[in-house]
Amino acid sequence: MFDTTLAVGFWRNSMSERSNRMHGQNDMTEWLQKLIDRQIGKFPDYLGLEWTLAERGHIRGRLVIKPHHIAPNGFLHAAVVVGLADTACGYGCLITLPEGATGFTTVELKSNFLGTLREGAIAGESRLVHGGRTTQVWDATVTREDNSKMLALFRCTQIILYPKTG
Repeated sequence: MFDTTLAVGFWRNSMSERSNRMHGQNDMTEWLQKLIDRQIGKFPDYLGLEWTLAERGHIRGRLVIKPHHIAPNGFLHAAVVVGLADTACGYGCLITLPEGATGFTTVELKSNFLGTLREGAIAGESRLVHGGRTTQVWDATVTREDNSKMLALFRCTQIILYPKTG
C-alpha cells in the first residue's frame, strides 16, 4: 500500500502554489525534481528510471537497459517494462491527486507485450484517462527509444485515498 505520509508531504508543499497559478514550466520542473528525489534508494531508482516530463495527467520517462534488466532467456525482463509503466502511472496519479486526497493504491493493472529488446533504451509515457474523485485510470505505452516501436501497452486503475473521518 502507498505511504500516505509521503504523499501528504509531497502534495501539501505544492497545494497552495498550485491553486494560485497556472501549471507552467516551473511546476513541471518542481514536480520532476520531487519525483526524482522521492525514488532515491527505492525500486524505481534501482531500476534506473529517469524522468523527462511531469505534468498533471502526463508523465514521460526512460530506462537504459543494463545486464541486470535481462531475463535468463536473454531478453528484457517483463517486470522491467511493467516497472517503468507502473511507476509512470503512479507518479502521474501522485501529482494529479484531487484536493483533500492523501494518496492512492493500485487496484488493477494489465499489460500487453508486443515486442522486446536486448540492449538500448526504452521510453515510457503515461496519460490520465479518467480522473475522478475516487478512482483514476491511466494508460501507458513503452517503446524503443531509438525508433519509437511499440513494445508494450499498459493500463492501471488507482483508488484515491482520503483521511478517515469520524
